[in-house]
Amino acid sequence: MSTVPPLFRHLVDDASMFPPGDLPLPEAVPAHRAYTSTPYADLVGSFVTSDEDLMKVAAEVAKTSEGPLNVSVVITGGAGGIEPAVRYGDRSPDVTVTAIEVRLRDEDDLSRNALRVVRACDDCLDEENAFVEIGLDGAWERALDVVADAGYNAKLRTGGLDASLFPNADQVAAFITACLDREVAFKCTAGLHNAVRHSAADTGFEHHGFLNVLLATRASLDGAGLDDLRALLDERDGKVLAAKAKDIEDQQAESTRRWFTSYGSCSITEPYDDLQTLDLLS
Repeated sequence: MSTVPPLFRHLVDDASMFPPGDLPLPEAVPAHRAYTSTPYADLVGSFVTSDEDLMKVAAEVAKTSEGPLNVSVVITGGAGGIEPAVRYGDRSPDVTVTAIEVRLRDEDDLSRNALRVVRACDDCLDEENAFVEIGLDGAWERALDVVADAGYNAKLRTGGLDASLFPNADQVAAFITACLDREVAFKCTAGLHNAVRHSAADTGFEHHGFLNVLLATRASLDGAGLDDLRALLDERDGKVLAAKAKDIEDQQAESTRRWFTSYGSCSITEPYDDLQTLDLLS
């Protein structure tokens, strides 16, 4: 029986090769494989790689006899980079591309850029998912409309190596609400290393907590408004958040995770340790 409750199963995508982790590829692939034999195996989602490293990941996997690796591919070259990554995954015996992640370019008409991306996805995606990183500047909701109409998913950047990459609680609340209003599933990337909102000791950056985002998603599904979501996203008391999480029944957890699918993290052990500390693992 899994020690990981439904609310947290396959929540953390392994983005260990991305900053600030920057784990070398020869270490990252076997480390990801090793998670499958740990008590927190069910916490871990897909292995995340860039399209530039996709062939190198496949070559590393080929050195083992453990079968193909499920990967989510971050596209670095815009809409034109989607098809080559997907086609490579179709041919490779060593990697299975389960999702692509593509960021909209910073331009005045985000919806036009979103249309290019979804058309590229329409041309080549079959079983794969697509997560379109919208951004929260300009007419981002119009771009989200395009993604919603095409039936794809959204992606929210919740942090990074610069303070400007961290959206505030109002912005995250608006994003969650907008996605759910349009029935668009979403994932997050960067900044969600820990369960609870906090200020990083080394940088002073305000990090959102993945537990805060989960609870805000659940609250939005239950009809909560922006003010309530903001309060949940701003909450810094782990005991308060943990108590709310324990009140979520399995069916509610599954519906929450239908919409907030996962988040990318350069660490797997940090979220596991936080859940242990908060007594949220069965």
